[in-house]
Amino acid sequence: MKAQDNMPLPKSCDTFVVMPNLTKHGKVIFGKNSDRPQNEVQEVVCIGRGTRDTKLKCTYISIDESPKIVNSVILSKPAWMWGAEMGSNDKNVVIGNEAVWTNNNEGNGDARQKRLLGMDLVRLGLERGDTALEALEVIITLLEKYGQGGPCSEFDDSLIYHNSFLIADPLEAWVLETSGTLWAAEKIEKGYRNISNGLTITTNINKHSENLHEKAKDMGLWDGQSEFNFKKCFSAGGDIVRQQEGVKLLKEHTAKATFDVHNMFAILRDKESGICRACDDSFPTQGSQVSVLSSTGVNIHWFTATPDPSVSYFKPFIFTPGVQVSTYTASPDEPLREHHLYKLHSNFVLGGNTKNTVRLLQDEENRFLKDIAFFYQDFKNNRLPLDDFKDLMKKAVQVEINLLSRR
Repeated sequence: MKAQDNMPLPKSCDTFVVMPNLTKHGKVIFGKNSDRPQNEVQEVVCIGRGTRDTKLKCTYISIDESPKIVNSVILSKPAWMWGAEMGSNDKNVVIGNEAVWTNNNEGNGDARQKRLLGMDLVRLGLERGDTALEALEVIITLLEKYGQGGPCSEFDDSLIYHNSFLIADPLEAWVLETSGTLWAAEKIEKGYRNISNGLTITTNINKHSENLHEKAKDMGLWDGQSEFNFKKCFSAGGDIVRQQEGVKLLKEHTAKATFDVHNMFAILRDKESGICRACDDSFPTQGSQVSVLSSTGVNIHWFTATPDPSVSYFKPFIFTPGVQVSTYTASPDEPLREHHLYKLHSNFVLGGNTKNTVRLLQDEENRFLKDIAFFYQDFKNNRLPLDDFKDLMKKAVQVEINLLSRR
């Protein structure tokens, strides 16, 4: 990025959505790999519904709290920050964010200033938004009021960036891309979409910040005559290759219009494309999420809570009254912040010869997939209460701990 030469190129993440017209059972399927600094622990936690004080302390700044009861959320988040890389709420909204380069880096666009992190906005959108559109409106309102910025690493003050977001619910998805407090949003109703670490919205803009065109013209980024192109105006580079690799994988996996959760797992585990980054990478994939969203029935969310999904397994979670995640995926308040599952997984990967254990882990993953298919049918036929799902992820984590402990 030209305007701030000391800014390092942001490392890549990838977020995907496939809409019902291309999925096996007519559901929305969301997936994200969160690539973060080496040795940064990502925890998976569930935070229940409730009211809070009038002021809310986010990662760096305090903001006005929502007057309404905030939603229950499950988050995959860097343990040191308040915000989250990705997550879902009990209203069936999912959000993931990406770092992006833009050329708007002075004043309100200066990402060096401590404001709201993009990850804070992910969590706030989930806590306050009951639909994808509501979550979008929450994020843009807070973005315009408080701005975005601040170090996105606990130990590297130079890791700063603007953000893009992919927001979905069972009916629609939105891509929201930002440059400082300016933004553009594109509605996705069919097909597939993915974002990585570069702006992707060009001329198909369904919503945008007030006076966006005039501000772009005043900044010398648009001539006022040609068709307005958000990416052309505001992009300052990014990882175009990874976004294109993601498109190729989505095209391949949706070719028969029978895309399902197995396909999203496969995309997030794809090493050849660079979408899956190994534990020894300088910016490994520290956590992964896949969500299956339906306007009827139970919505299922899958989290690894461990780095590198190719040597991890996805564990299922369903929102229920009294739902349990696992104390083993919540980070302790200590310098390294390594939760129990993270420690076991790290020792497992460092020990080498992972092939057999990975096979066993993914056998368990397949077993949970089959069990959930039966559970879901029983639930639809009123033979199974929702309460029976409350320990689902807790049990899946314990299975993994047992396998890794015996190794």
